[in-house]
Amino acid sequence: MKVFWTKTLVIDHVEPPDLSEDPEYSQRLQYLGDKQQSCTIRLSHVTQKDEHMYYFKFITDKTDGKWTGYPGVTLAVTDLQVESPERVTEGDSVRLTCKSSCALTDGATFIWYRNSQPLTERRDRNNQLLLQSVRREDAGRYNCALHGHTYISPAVQLSVRYPPVNPVIFISPSGEIVEGDSVTLSCSSDSNPPAEISWFKGGTTVGSGKIYSISKISSDHSGEYKCKSRYEHGEKYSDVVTLNVIYPPKSVSVSISPSGEIVEGDSVTLICSSDSNPPALNFSWFKENQSSAVGSGQSFSALQSGRFYCEAHNQHGSQRSDAVTVTVHHGAGRNVMFGITAASGGGLFIIIIVVVTILFIMKRIKKRSTIHEYENDDPSVSTYTALDLKSRSSDVYNTLTSVHPRPAVHQSGSSEYENLTVSRRSTGLLM
Repeated sequence: MKVFWTKTLVIDHVEPPDLSEDPEYSQRLQYLGDKQQSCTIRLSHVTQKDEHMYYFKFITDKTDGKWTGYPGVTLAVTDLQVESPERVTEGDSVRLTCKSSCALTDGATFIWYRNSQPLTERRDRNNQLLLQSVRREDAGRYNCALHGHTYISPAVQLSVRYPPVNPVIFISPSGEIVEGDSVTLSCSSDSNPPAEISWFKGGTTVGSGKIYSISKISSDHSGEYKCKSRYEHGEKYSDVVTLNVIYPPKSVSVSISPSGEIVEGDSVTLICSSDSNPPALNFSWFKENQSSAVGSGQSFSALQSGRFYCEAHNQHGSQRSDAVTVTVHHGAGRNVMFGITAASGGGLFIIIIVVVTILFIMKRIKKRSTIHEYENDDPSVSTYTALDLKSRSSDVYNTLTSVHPRPAVHQSGSSEYENLTVSRRSTGLLM
């Protein structure tokens, strides 16, 4: 009813497993017989782990019809095995050993292979391979064999640990990066075991892993990037790379200089600002409800009222600003504004001081002219003697006769006005 091979006997009435159903054997075991009269099997890719006692078992439809071949057959495996250290660091000295389960003669010569290629000048009579100051290039799969025999040992992987060198960043695609493109940054940092990679924009962490991808890149992604390679014995940073994202003008706006109320005759300048890379070099100015441009350049002088807007251009596109309103006030309003402005604050005080100073100077000049007029008269001539006062009967004139002229003296204050008043009275009497 059933035939199979197994490595175990019945224990506690538990049926032993069928080798053909064991994952370690199912791909290597093949029946050569008809499972009736011949139940021969072939086991391929035998290793030293396959060295064991094997039993054949069959089951019939009879009562107690379970039979096991006992004591079974023993499989002895002659093997070559490579032994190597589990952890090797670059710079260490390493010995690999080729072990055999069979007795070897003293003259046995071992042959070594790395990655299936024989290592020339590496034959060693004492079954060891010495790697002095091991390098990362020494990593690989090692086998050993005996000279004169075709059997080669199973391969053993030698892993050489080494720290990362300074990581390097590669940008794909290279060349000009336009807003909306997809960009990939790769951090190359060769180390064993692989180092942990972190990405930074400026001083901010933005990602991890050897690849940092940006889909639909925008101007906000412009800036300086670097990657950090972290190893168990330290960390290293790459050089900085700059992402320069090209984009058309945006955030276009208009400012008015000077701000505030505008009077006819004033100079009013409109200035167009935009954010773009490369910077916008061409600017056009428009007045609402007019199809053609009314000016060009980053600044524009508005001489009349209206709503104006600008359009900024670079080689990747253009954008228009919102319209701003310019209102120009006429004539009288300007004169009134000037008067109020001139008289406001400290201006009024300054004007009053200037006017008072001018009046004072004019008055002084007039005084000096009058005094000098009398100073130039001949002092020997008596004005009062010339008057024929005695012929008059009035007491006033008698009083005046006794008054003698005083010499002219440069004086200030009330004496100047006193002389001037008397002289004028005397002159009046002659008339």
